[in-house]
Amino acid sequence: MVQIKTPEQIAKMREAGLVVAAIHAATREAAVPGATTRDLDMVARKVIADAGAKSNFLGYGGFPATICTSVNEVVVHGIPDDKTVLKDGDIISIDAGAIVDGWHGDAAYTAFVGTGHAPELVELSRVTEESMWAGIAAMKLGNRLVDISKAIETYIKRQPRPSTGEHSLGKFGIIEDYGGHGIGTEMHMDPHLLNYVSRKRGKGIKLVPGVCLAIEPMVSLGTAQTEVLSDDWTVITTDGTWSSHWEHSIALTEAGPIVLTSPDCGKAKLAEYGVTTAPDPLG
Repeated sequence: MVQIKTPEQIAKMREAGLVVAAIHAATREAAVPGATTRDLDMVARKVIADAGAKSNFLGYGGFPATICTSVNEVVVHGIPDDKTVLKDGDIISIDAGAIVDGWHGDAAYTAFVGTGHAPELVELSRVTEESMWAGIAAMKLGNRLVDISKAIETYIKRQPRPSTGEHSLGKFGIIEDYGGHGIGTEMHMDPHLLNYVSRKRGKGIKLVPGVCLAIEPMVSLGTAQTEVLSDDWTVITTDGTWSSHWEHSIALTEAGPIVLTSPDCGKAKLAEYGVTTAPDPLG
């Protein structure tokens, strides 16, 4: 069953989304050489506490932190700790969430630590982020879930092959084991959203007002395959190539999409795709 939200419920999700946006802004500023991933987690905890919100990551299935901090070849679900010290040239994907009055927000971004990043890493993050926006732009009334998957996959596959630098095998790998999801009164809900088209999955649900999704492509500079480390959380690429992760939570309304975790509701970015966002439910 796919949970359909009312306008009032979407407004609550927008509140949660703005807390997530604030976490992103604060952790991006703190992601500097010499900082530990635990430092970033403490920054996120303070943002959540100051907003009077709750963490939807802490304790989720036993997860021990407020955010996921995935460095370099770590794709997703990296656990913040005191041992992982960020270095100049690293990339880090930070996945964060928050709950306001029982309603969830969830989003991720990839940041560059320090300076001097290899061109293939800059391109990796750009391609991953843009594929996310292509997917969001396909979240239109009357479309189906597969249209989002197709938009993400098509964008990635149309990009020139990345250079075969130190961190790259010279191709983009669309991670197959993880994808987007419904979101609302829980962080992970139906439907599961693949970042590629699968004939086995069919067309998926029809996109109607009140559908809320977290769209989150994960892309590597090599393989599409992953493995989970012994901590039962940390996911890495099987070939050691570096990866990027971008995510936003989106609500579909009669007036169009609202990117709940974007400060401007996604207005500026979606305009590049010819898509008009619905008004901010918080005014």
